[in-house]
Amino acid sequence: MTDLSRRTLVKTSLATLALAGVATGTAAPASAAPASGAPSAIPLVRKRLTLPNGIATGDVTSDSAVLWSRASGPGRMMARLQAVDSAGQVLQGRYGFSRTIQGPLANEASDFTAKIHAKSLPAGTRFAVELNFEDENGLGEAVKGTFSTAPGSAAGKYDGGTEDARGGGSPSSYSQSFVWTGDTAGQGWGINEDLGGMRGYKAMHATRPDFFIHSGDTIYADGPISATVTEKDGRVWRNIVTEEVSKVAETLKEYRGRHRYNQMDANMLAMFADVPVIAQWDDHETTNNWYPGEILDDARYTERDVNVLAARGRQAWQENMPIADSAALWRPGTFDAGQYQPARIYRKISRGPQLDIFCLDMRTFKSPNTDGKEPYATNILGQEQVDWLIKEVRKSKATWKVIAADLPLGIIVPDGAVNQESLSNRDNGAPLGRELEIAGVLSAFKRDGVKNVVWLTADVHYCAAHHYSPERATFTDFDPFWEFVAGPINAGSFGPNAMDGTFGPEVVFAKAGRFPGESPRDGENQYFGHVALGPDGTFTVSLRNANGAVIFSKALTPAH
Repeated sequence: MTDLSRRTLVKTSLATLALAGVATGTAAPASAAPASGAPSAIPLVRKRLTLPNGIATGDVTSDSAVLWSRASGPGRMMARLQAVDSAGQVLQGRYGFSRTIQGPLANEASDFTAKIHAKSLPAGTRFAVELNFEDENGLGEAVKGTFSTAPGSAAGKYDGGTEDARGGGSPSSYSQSFVWTGDTAGQGWGINEDLGGMRGYKAMHATRPDFFIHSGDTIYADGPISATVTEKDGRVWRNIVTEEVSKVAETLKEYRGRHRYNQMDANMLAMFADVPVIAQWDDHETTNNWYPGEILDDARYTERDVNVLAARGRQAWQENMPIADSAALWRPGTFDAGQYQPARIYRKISRGPQLDIFCLDMRTFKSPNTDGKEPYATNILGQEQVDWLIKEVRKSKATWKVIAADLPLGIIVPDGAVNQESLSNRDNGAPLGRELEIAGVLSAFKRDGVKNVVWLTADVHYCAAHHYSPERATFTDFDPFWEFVAGPINAGSFGPNAMDGTFGPEVVFAKAGRFPGESPRDGENQYFGHVALGPDGTFTVSLRNANGAVIFSKALTPAH
């Protein structure tokens, strides 16, 4: 990966304005340079374009991947993909694969970000990827990374080993692993270079996962970051700071600046260049505990209409996340009115015969936060998403169905003294309010005979393992399942929270920091989850701290 200086990152993070273009991996039209008279947030200097914010890949399946980057000025995105072995050597002959793809133009309207949706890729293959941008001065700086496509229906990962490792479908070829967490740069704890930056990303990267699920709170738009913070014990935490993180985000420039800030962390840059991302959003991409239609009562904001803020936050988030679903991708005009408009970002990511990931969106269609005790169903997913989830999980042929949720199921997450942020309502009785939607989903899974469902989430700033069973529940029309909680990865610690008994959760394990808001200094109160999927289908979950230490592990055997 190209070495990126912090000075370059700080300077470039202050350049603005945008929306991500997307291209398919099919043949592209001839390259066209932007008009010389077009306005630019970057000073007009005749030099090669650079990639100051690194590169990323995302939503990688058995045959496709989204490639993302941001240029230092206007230019056309270019990508080169080559199949490589585990040592990074380019493969030749029957396993050889090489493709050059012309992507979209990155310009001021896209904050100079761009995406390419590369399709028709061979399954179970490791790729070297090289991204750069082209303008009237030619091809710019190239930044390199890697990713692996998921195993195919009769093939696994080719790693330069045995001849049948790709195309032979040996059981060992279906093995893969991934990590998940949430909550990046929250509660004023930003990038502290004295401590090595956001070390949790380095610990996740060290596990060499095949992909990474970010379960939401990818930024903290509502949490200003100051140069220094005095901790409870008197030690001083020192943050890198930029103009955009000095206050709550309200303008599009400020929301974009939050993403630029996180991309200044060397650990995150290195991981994203090497590990595909499956991104979700939650509340802090806009503001704390928000719901559509809310009017804020917060003196820090001059814009109080959450719909306006959410439109800007969503635009900045989608510009910076390598998501693939065509129904989820921003199109020109979506946010022109400055109003938040619901658009689909829930999606399924197929990871081969043993694994499907179902990414939920528990924010876009959310009903107002109340005490949650309405005798009728209120929204946490919305009916369209409920129907989609039931249908897609029923159709799934994968051994394991992972539900990636940006809010937990049984954990009580207060929003003030009375109202509830998630679906639990402090009432252990029959489902009410938002609980009714989830009850319907769980009942449908049982009715359809769906097996091997696991829920993964973050949000609450501690880690836990919960087992849900009708034997302990008030509502009993569902099959037992597990929910695992991870995070934060670089934010203040909280919890553990009380549980709601409606769906019969048992807290098998939980670990939190020593006190609310504790800094990430020692890494022991920052958590991520790791899943190793074995050739026999065993689904082994471990919860780990930001130093890489395993603090809990559970092996799940698939039901047939």
